Amino acid sequence: MDTHSSKHANHISTCLELAVLLEASAHKPGNVSVVTNFESTRYEHFLASAVAARPSLEYAAEQGVAVSKGRISLTDVGIGQIIKNCVADINAWQHGGNTLLGTVILLSPIAVAAGMTLVDEDLEIPRLRENVKLVVESTTPEDAVNVYEAIKIAKPGGLGTAPKLDINDPTSTERILSEKTSVYQVFRIAEKYDTVCSEWVHNYPVTFDLAYPTLTRQIRNGDDLDVAIIHTFLKVLSECPDTFIARKTSFEKSREISLKAKQILELGGFETSSGKKSLSRFDQQLRKSSNLLNPGTTADIIAAALALVILNGYRP
Repeated sequence: MDTHSSKHANHISTCLELAVLLEASAHKPGNVSVVTNFESTRYEHFLASAVAARPSLEYAAEQGVAVSKGRISLTDVGIGQIIKNCVADINAWQHGGNTLLGTVILLSPIAVAAGMTLVDEDLEIPRLRENVKLVVESTTPEDAVNVYEAIKIAKPGGLGTAPKLDINDPTSTERILSEKTSVYQVFRIAEKYDTVCSEWVHNYPVTFDLAYPTLTRQIRNGDDLDVAIIHTFLKVLSECPDTFIARKTSFEKSREISLKAKQILELGGFETSSGKKSLSRFDQQLRKSSNLLNPGTTADIIAAALALVILNGYRP
């Protein structure tokens, strides 16, 4: 790989690593942050995970560069292997359990797509999004098997069962290969009960159409970055019930949480004393019940939105 291409891939992975670090640091309600921990998962686990994820994200960007230069085809990118290697590295570098599975699944195609653009500063977001669509729609059955293995390594909470190609069914990977089922097709099965899968299938609508413009606007308004991230988090949560909560409890409960997030925003969020008090109570409520109400999927979306603003030139 030539020097410029190598620098480009390094630039992209730096942007994505920073996005993960900033997302983990923000004091989002119900999540681990710089000032709040769970019993078995702490802030340092996310820091270690962000650092451990970087090599795989840089390789993903390198694969994107190779596609843009015609050295490999999109089906040769190996996005499933990238996700699997990334999750395995994260697992090896910290003992806090599943920290970034959803984030890695969202960021890996973004890394490849950014590599395909060959532009470092002020990346065109619409063009990036077009490339993301190409990447996820070009996945292979081998990619799907590797994503299944990545999920087994991460052991995410609230996985439940699926009506078809269940992750816990040992015959699923054989069927994926025999029926030639891509990751994209697998995620179409899961999209109704997992927002991360839905993002892949529908070209990241929550990330690009809601989280990214909200975060951009909040930053432009001069908000403290932590406040900008929290307000964006509340906005996404208010409009998109968190599927991580839904799988661990119920869709009804996740909708209740979304309504509460909407009410906090209507009170002014961090900009008013009543909003701050309500947000503090909300945070405490979400931390009860052994973290069953942790809006983890919403956090994944915020990490992806941060990746976009940083790729587009934002610096804290």
